[in-house]
Amino acid sequence: MSETGNRLRKLLESPNFDPQNHVKHLSQQSDGDRDLQEHRQKIQNLADETAQNLKKNVYKNYRQFIETAKEISYLESEMYQLSHILTEQKSIMESITQALLSTDKDETSKEMQAAFPKETEEVKQRTLTSLLEKVEGGKNIMDTPGRHLVYNGDLVEFDVDNMSQIQKVHAFLMNDCLLISTWLPNRRGAVKYKYNALYDLESFAVVNVKDNPPMKDMFKILMFPDSRIFQAENSKIKKEWLEILDETKKNKVSKDKHIKEEEVPTSPVRTEVSTNPFDVEDDEPSVVEENVDLSLEWIQELPEDLDVCIAQRDFEGAVDLLDKLNEYLKDQPVTPRVKELRGKVEERVRQLTEVLVFELSPDRSLRGGPKATRRAVSQLIRLGQSTKACELFLKNRAAAVQTAIRQLRIEGATLLYIHKLCNIFFTSLLETAKEFEMDFAGNTGCYSAFVVWSRTAMRMFVDAFSKQVFDSKESLSTAAECVKVAKEHCQQLTEIGLDLTFTLQSLLVKDIKAGLLSYKDIIMEATKHRNSEEMWRRMNLMTPEALAKLKDEMRTCGMGSFEQYTGDDCWVNLSYTIVAFTKQMMSFLEEGLKLYFPELHMVLLESLREIILVAVQHVDYSLRCEQDPEKKTFIMQNASFLHDTVLLVVERRFEEGVGKPAKQLQDLRKSTKPMRINVDSTTSLV
Repeated sequence: MSETGNRLRKLLESPNFDPQNHVKHLSQQSDGDRDLQEHRQKIQNLADETAQNLKKNVYKNYRQFIETAKEISYLESEMYQLSHILTEQKSIMESITQALLSTDKDETSKEMQAAFPKETEEVKQRTLTSLLEKVEGGKNIMDTPGRHLVYNGDLVEFDVDNMSQIQKVHAFLMNDCLLISTWLPNRRGAVKYKYNALYDLESFAVVNVKDNPPMKDMFKILMFPDSRIFQAENSKIKKEWLEILDETKKNKVSKDKHIKEEEVPTSPVRTEVSTNPFDVEDDEPSVVEENVDLSLEWIQELPEDLDVCIAQRDFEGAVDLLDKLNEYLKDQPVTPRVKELRGKVEERVRQLTEVLVFELSPDRSLRGGPKATRRAVSQLIRLGQSTKACELFLKNRAAAVQTAIRQLRIEGATLLYIHKLCNIFFTSLLETAKEFEMDFAGNTGCYSAFVVWSRTAMRMFVDAFSKQVFDSKESLSTAAECVKVAKEHCQQLTEIGLDLTFTLQSLLVKDIKAGLLSYKDIIMEATKHRNSEEMWRRMNLMTPEALAKLKDEMRTCGMGSFEQYTGDDCWVNLSYTIVAFTKQMMSFLEEGLKLYFPELHMVLLESLREIILVAVQHVDYSLRCEQDPEKKTFIMQNASFLHDTVLLVVERRFEEGVGKPAKQLQDLRKSTKPMRINVDSTTSLV
């Protein structure tokens, strides 16, 4: 930039710049229009340069903004993972603390029970009896001996699916079961509640529900295959419910175990001396029963090691430990100690399964594609739960595909949107199929579930496809191109042995049929409208360029003999109506063949026949009504073109596109020939 330009820039950028004073000063110093024009040009150049710099800065900052957004996205993902790890660490610490507290509580409760055994049981039973008198339908609950109250309180039940409030309940936790009662709207005396459900403590599991305002202070009770969600009054009461439920379940397990051990006879069994000399004393079973060595260090620490693996998300390590234990106990007899060990291990297996199921749930992040599910799926299969792994894997992928389709922006151009939609859907389907084949290679029974899932996913794709292509009333040519794109992408699945072409066609047949019939009606209405204004005059295209263009169009339509109807000048020896009908008819045929599949054979054939009849009947009517010999000759020329050229091309092109001749079109062409001969003889007589 010149020195004058720099000086002008500094002047305009100065904080004390006053436009009015500057213009006044400039007017006083200028000699005439030339100085003002030059100064105006300088300011314009400065403005252009500033605008160019501004564009460059915007572009530069825009790229920085995109990069910053990506970094923020990565940071968000890392923070989410960190939060998840911290949450798990917190739960581990809480479980350790709870275990220590429960140990202290157990020792204290044992001491208290040893000091006041009868009084405690009697007081608890009396309290439970007095409370159950307020429950309608709860009289028979006290029939079980030894049952007493542990804890009770008000809760609010919510719907599991939509998290809407259902009802207010009162829960009674007893030493062996959980009673749920609902509040009576119309109280009758001392009765406040109505019996709703009674669950054995071993029949359900308690799961803490993470707070998600306004839904907070909740916990879930899982009873296969159902579940119920309850909300406590505050976080303190929720914590008490979780702690007491867990403690009561443990006490019941411990008590049942103690009862079973007492039932095992500990006194030596007297053996009778047999007088049969062929009997051989068999003392091996009692000896073998004691030969199962469970004192190995890795077996003693197995439950704790499983807890650590689950907490640290080392799923492979946990399953390796389980496989090692199963291999060790495979040929060993089942002794009480083995049963006890298996009971502890089965509880950890249940916890591991719940974590793996959560890993595959659609609520988790769907980023990473099908490969992100491989870890959880493979471990579930190793645990012998291939059916559940298959179901969860397919649900996860269905949610991912649905989310991807929902996030796809609807562009103004329909064909562009369909290209993106097909690319996203069929790529996801192909990746899912490859991952499924890799994960479930040894479980051929799961392949039928994948085929059913593929059909369901295809139905979801067709819904989005039809909504954009057919519901928006796009032209038949656009619809044909879109269907062609979908078919081409569907063919890609055959490389892995999955052919969904028939499914795609069966789902689209209704919309394509409606589109063909709608476009047929449009052509028929347009033809009838042109017929009503027909004057039976030759076409004058005015310029050679227009004539050349028409020849190219008719050649594209397959009308090779069209040249004989044109002359050296710009005249065409055909009616405008017949030429327009020919172009529209051939366009409909070509688009219909792009959309063709066997289920649409009769629809396309009947549509062509109806369209042709409109033109044929109009020519027939004009021949019968026209009295002018010259016009009659011109009409016959158009009829000859229609019969000998157009109908033949339609018939031949339909046979090429479909692969078999159309008898209806042949019969239609033959039925128009006698009419033409009769008219010819009439014309010659005239």
